[in-house]
Formats: sequence, structure tokens, C-alpha cells
Amino acid sequence: MSFVIYIVGFLILIGGLIYGATIMHLPLHWIVVGAVVLLGAGILSAVKATRQRDTAK
Repeated sequence: MSFVIYIVGFLILIGGLIYGATIMHLPLHWIVVGAVVLLGAGILSAVKATRQRDTAK
């Protein structure tokens, strides 16, 4: 559940940045590149923040 909340928050952040970039009339291909990079960074950080630690045996 924590992973889903993390991803939803990142999607809201990305949506806001896309909206701002659109208002600034940035080219669409740069908006897409930025969104893909941020989505990848969001997934990596969400996995890192929510993964379960292995217990030592």
C-alpha cells in the first residue's frame, strides 16, 4: 500500500510539472523526455523506500 501512495504522489508531481511545462510552451518531445525520466526516478525511489529488508539467518 505504501508503494502505491508513493507512486500516486510522484504521478501528481509529474502531472504538475507537465502542466507547467505546457504553459511555458516547451516542445512536446522535451516534456515527454522529462516525464519518462521522472517516472523512472520515481519508481526507483519508491522501490528503495518501501522494500522489505532481508532478515539475516
